Amino acid sequence: MRRTEEYGAAADTNWRPLYMAGGLAAVTVLVLVAVQIPVFLSRPFPSTVSEWFGLFRASPVVGMINMDVLMLVDNALLTVVFLALYAALRPASPSGMTIAVVLALVSITTYFSSNTAFQMLSLSERFAAATTEADKLSAVAAGEAMVATWQGSAFNTAYVLSALSILITAVVMLRSRVFSRSTGYVGLAFGALSLVPASAGKLGLAFSLLSLIPMAVWLVLVAGQLRRLGRGAGPDRDLAVSRAGEPVPQP
Repeated sequence: MRRTEEYGAAADTNWRPLYMAGGLAAVTVLVLVAVQIPVFLSRPFPSTVSEWFGLFRASPVVGMINMDVLMLVDNALLTVVFLALYAALRPASPSGMTIAVVLALVSITTYFSSNTAFQMLSLSERFAAATTEADKLSAVAAGEAMVATWQGSAFNTAYVLSALSILITAVVMLRSRVFSRSTGYVGLAFGALSLVPASAGKLGLAFSLLSLIPMAVWLVLVAGQLRRLGRGAGPDRDLAVSRAGEPVPQP
C-alpha cells in the first residue's frame, strides 16, 4: 500500500509540467553532449595559453566548446532535471532528495563560477590586438589565471558534489516505486565514475570518458520515465518486472 501511495503522490497532476520539462531537458543535455564529443576529438586539445588563444582566433566556436561553454547550458538544464526528480522521488525519501537537490544546485552554481570560456575569448582578442610584447605577456598571464580557475578548486568541487547528488538520487531510486531498478543501478555507476574530476590527470580523463556511457543511459531512462509521469501514464515495463510480486499502481 505504501508503494502504491508513493507512486500516486509522484504522479500528482500538479507536477506534470515539471516532469515533461525535466524529460525534455534530459534529452537536450544528451544532444549537447553529442555535439561536444566530435568537437573535442576534431583537433588536439590545447596545452598552453598561447595554443588556446590560437584556437579561439582560428575558430571561436570550437574554442568555446572546447572550454566547456555548452556545459553551462547543460548545467542549467540539469537544474530542471533534478527539480523534476525531486518532485518524483520525494515521497520515497524527502530528506534524501532534499540533500541530493541541494548538492546538485550548489554544484551547478559553483560550476558557473569556474567556467571562463567568455573571458578567454575576450583575452584571445586582446592578445591578437596587442602591439607590444608587454601587452602580449599581460594577456598570456591573464589567460593562465583563467585556465587555472577553469580547472581549479571550484571546478573540482562542482564535479564531486554533482557525483554525490547523482549517487544519492540513485539510492533513492532503488528504494522508490517510481523508477526501475535498472535506472538506479545505472545511476550508481554514473555517480561512482564521476567522483574523480576530469582535471585529475590521465585517471580523471579516463573516468570522465567512461562516465559518458552510464550518463547517456541514465539520462535516457530518466527522460523516458519523466515523460511517462508527465503524461500521467503508469510505470514502465521494467518496473513491473523488477518489482515482481508487488501490484503495479496506476495514477
